[in-house]
Amino acid sequence: MQKALTDAPTPTGRPARLRPGWLAAGVGAVLVALVAGVSLGPVSLPPGSVAVELLNLLPGVHLTSGLTEREIAIVTELRLPRVVLGLLVGALLALAGGAYQGVFRNPLADPYLLGAAAGAGLAVTAAIALGMGAGGFAGLSAVLPLAAFVGSLGAVVMTYLLGVAGGRGRSPATLILAGVAVSAFLSAGQTYLLQRHSESIQQVYSWLLGRLGTAGWHDVLLVLPYFLLTAVVVLLHRRELDVLSVGDDEATSLGLHPQRSRYLLIAAASLGTAAAVSASGLIGFVGIIVPHTVRLLAGSSYRVILPLSMLFGGAFLALTDVVARTAAAPAEIPIGVVTALLGGPFFVLVLRTSRRVFA
Repeated sequence: MQKALTDAPTPTGRPARLRPGWLAAGVGAVLVALVAGVSLGPVSLPPGSVAVELLNLLPGVHLTSGLTEREIAIVTELRLPRVVLGLLVGALLALAGGAYQGVFRNPLADPYLLGAAAGAGLAVTAAIALGMGAGGFAGLSAVLPLAAFVGSLGAVVMTYLLGVAGGRGRSPATLILAGVAVSAFLSAGQTYLLQRHSESIQQVYSWLLGRLGTAGWHDVLLVLPYFLLTAVVVLLHRRELDVLSVGDDEATSLGLHPQRSRYLLIAAASLGTAAAVSASGLIGFVGIIVPHTVRLLAGSSYRVILPLSMLFGGAFLALTDVVARTAAAPAEIPIGVVTALLGGPFFVLVLRTSRRVFA
């Protein structure tokens, strides 16, 4: 079956492989975002010196960067964890977006399609409004990621149960409708909590607008296992998305189980989304902008879209975070606002091109 999947046609009828040039471009984008994210900020650092200091983190490398001890501490303890977190979150959101678009054959599908955003929003609102987390702000900061994670996964489970309630033969569009219904229900619960606890509105919305602030490597270490699991599962099944795009009958004839593959990909993408949301809050549009741009430029095969989306998604969010913390310095714009400003106009492009790309 593996060979059949490898030789399976893409949605356009042309087999596609990941070209070395595009792979090099994706890795280059990540490296540029890494150096730029660490160099730029309230204290500007020379990019060349930053690049040398980052190389010093590799085993066996000992170079002179010219940075002071204070500047080295800024690089390794403050900015680098934030940039790495942005790379992981952006990669997860873009990878999940590409997987959802393949499963649902819908260019507007994104990681929040199945109610993950609404579930996380309700859980975080409840944690803030009900005063969960002992120890004041520090205790609350420890509770919010866990609450967002549980809320996101809970919402996805609710969507799944509602979507398959009518039987195993339901179409993928049923899950989209179920996600809309679950999102509406959970959003209503969040609105009720905010109305009852109006003093918590500012805290809630500061989280809902998204942020990548981190005081160290703790958030990175929390997200990393989920990133690895999501990336391995989705990338190993990227060929199956090409087969699913040509219809369930064709997929079955090649020995694939369409429903099982869809649910596995949805579960992996939702797990990654929940991990990203728990660490960064709600950052929208990354899962639409990046996979669709890759599709337009590099090809329509998911063998190409998914790995490149992961690389360019991480670079995109890390660079967007640079804009968020430098555009209105010394103030910081919520990163969700920046991605929304980019995502709104991008919808016009998606609507104009989706018919041609998915034909």
